[in-house]
Amino acid sequence: MSRRRYLVYDVFASTGLSGNPLAIVLDAEGLTDAQMQRIAGEFNLSETVFVLPPENPVHTARVRIFTPRQELPFAGHPTVGTAIALSQEAGKAGGHTSLVVLEENVGSVRCAVSTANGTCFAEFDLPRLPQRFAFDAPSEVVAAALGLSHHEIGFENHTISAWSAGVPYVCIPVANLEAAGKARLDAGLWEEIAPGEGAVVGDPYIYCRETVNHDCAFHARMFAPAAGIPEDPATGSAVAAFAGAILTHDEPMDGEHRYWIEQGIEMGRPSRIRLEIEVESMAITAARIGGAAVKVAEGTLLL
Repeated sequence: MSRRRYLVYDVFASTGLSGNPLAIVLDAEGLTDAQMQRIAGEFNLSETVFVLPPENPVHTARVRIFTPRQELPFAGHPTVGTAIALSQEAGKAGGHTSLVVLEENVGSVRCAVSTANGTCFAEFDLPRLPQRFAFDAPSEVVAAALGLSHHEIGFENHTISAWSAGVPYVCIPVANLEAAGKARLDAGLWEEIAPGEGAVVGDPYIYCRETVNHDCAFHARMFAPAAGIPEDPATGSAVAAFAGAILTHDEPMDGEHRYWIEQGIEMGRPSRIRLEIEVESMAITAARIGGAAVKVAEGTLLL
């Protein structure tokens, strides 16, 4: 029997029992792919991270990310949570900023970890900038898949668009908080129209301009039943993709722009994700995602 430590962090939140929970299995060397998948199913959280020795010795760790049903090439809340956890494990998450480099399937991800007023915060550079891909399902069908009326899809000049920054999503603007709150995904209908990127299905990420928190720019929800996640409280990889929709529809001027995005409110797990994009000549030249995380549990796997 082997003993492997694990940690549980609530990510994209500064207090426990909010944000998106993440399991982190330390010392995962020797586990097979099938064992990692089964352990992720045992935790049954939206994602579980397995920490391995880095392939490049100057990096912090090699990490693999699993949902209850599949492995992902990249995900935002596992990146933030793991960067903070490894910094705290190493005793580096003090008042200064420390650098963590995680080797994910999408590539190496640089993360800056800092602590202020007792809150640990991590920000990472997007390993891939958002790219648009084809999605031609009629808006009436998308509305039906969400249990909404056709007139509740879209606001201002925002229309449905599909993007990927490592994981594909369909960004679906809805009229207001009321429409966002009553959305219910028909998983069967969505499966019929969902696009994909390799083996990963493009999940629906709905958003509106109206927010609950006055300092947030957008309110969002994300559903991923194909990955075993009925609804996700906070989805960094979706925000990475959503940066493309912001650029296309809002046309921000050249320079740096910062957006706070709220998610998980309908689930009772409020989350806050910070997106920063650098724009030049109507193109994103760099982008970063950040958020806080807090440890809520730790233990040992006996396997």
